Amino acid sequence: MSRIGKAPIELPTGVEVNINGTDVTVKGVKGTLSQKVDADIKVSLEEGKIVVSRPTDQKRHKAMHGLYRALIANMVKGVSQGYTTQQELVGVGYRASNKGQLLELSLGYSHNITLELPTEIKITTKSDKGENPKIILECADNQLLGMVAAKIRSLRKPEPYKGKGIKFTGEVLRRKAGKSASKK
Repeated sequence: MSRIGKAPIELPTGVEVNINGTDVTVKGVKGTLSQKVDADIKVSLEEGKIVVSRPTDQKRHKAMHGLYRALIANMVKGVSQGYTTQQELVGVGYRASNKGQLLELSLGYSHNITLELPTEIKITTKSDKGENPKIILECADNQLLGMVAAKIRSLRKPEPYKGKGIKFTGEVLRRKAGKSASKK
């Protein structure tokens, strides 16, 4: 049996789960999330825990078993605690600011880049003196948060020589040596 799939999902206080056929809806203090589950995978609520089971040991069923268990666990964590990601802008003159859901980035191009973020995401920008500008994203939906963070990072990926670009806080970049000294 799948190690991830067989573990039941504990429900924290204040989280409600509604299982309607192949639709699983999780409601909590941070919001409501829903996920459509494959018809072969059975999701049930037993003694305050969500249990995901599969009909056979086929490779496809094993893969779906672990996948849907992980997705539902992410939904439960999202509506109870939420997810946060931080990104840093490394480079001279790189700036970030936001007005509501509009994120304005100055990344060394001839123009500023403006992104409108989904309403589910809460955005904060910080620019402290002596530190790189930071973008802090918070959301209950881990998938949406990851997609938006990847989109922001793709606007100026960190380059390997000086490390300039948008990187996740704590991310270790693989650096390259520059040109070597002149040859004799």
